[in-house]
Amino acid sequence: MITVVHKANTRGHANHGWLDTHHTFSFANYWDPERVHFGNLRVLNDDIIAAGTGFGKHPHDNMEIITVPITGKVLHQDSMGHTQTIGVNEVQVMSAGTGIFHSEYNASETDDLSLLQIWILPEKRNIKPVYNQLLFDSEMAQNRWQILVDDENGPLKINQHAVISRIFLDKGKEVSYSLKRGSERSYLFVIEGSVEMDGVKFDARDGVGLEETNEFKMKALTKALVLNIEL
Repeated sequence: MITVVHKANTRGHANHGWLDTHHTFSFANYWDPERVHFGNLRVLNDDIIAAGTGFGKHPHDNMEIITVPITGKVLHQDSMGHTQTIGVNEVQVMSAGTGIFHSEYNASETDDLSLLQIWILPEKRNIKPVYNQLLFDSEMAQNRWQILVDDENGPLKINQHAVISRIFLDKGKEVSYSLKRGSERSYLFVIEGSVEMDGVKFDARDGVGLEETNEFKMKALTKALVLNIEL
């Protein structure tokens, strides 16, 4: 069932001063031919952006981009006319399609911003770009899976078969997850805490890919926050 294990300390890393980033998959100057993608999951970047700094205007096309703030707020502007802030418990999705320009800055002048950025390869190319974001109730994720993105039923949709969920687990709590019809794999990323799957311990910022299974179980060894990307 477990086919890929990416321990936190094996990820690509770059510190640019204003940006301290870890790459689960090959990205920018980090290249590992064994770690290019997991199914349609192409990028999982774990970024810390210093106060008052960020990514200036830059282009994207034909990619599904999902941004998940962990601490702080993102100030987003794009060529579709959006000027938005995205904070903790919010998720932003963009289908870049035929092409967009956007910028992403830390909205704070005093505190660092921590976020995950996920790129998923699209199902259809050259669609009209789409933007959306949504605030989620964290209480609905306490010891149960909370769906954030679902290509069929929402609450947020992208241009690819994918379901992204999160769960806040209390120590000792065990949960199961059943993959949707049509899904072939899941990639779990431990944001905080430690969990156990199939007798293997995974700690904060570890990633694990599961294939050839329709269901998995996970137990929290400490209080934990886990993101599940089903593909």
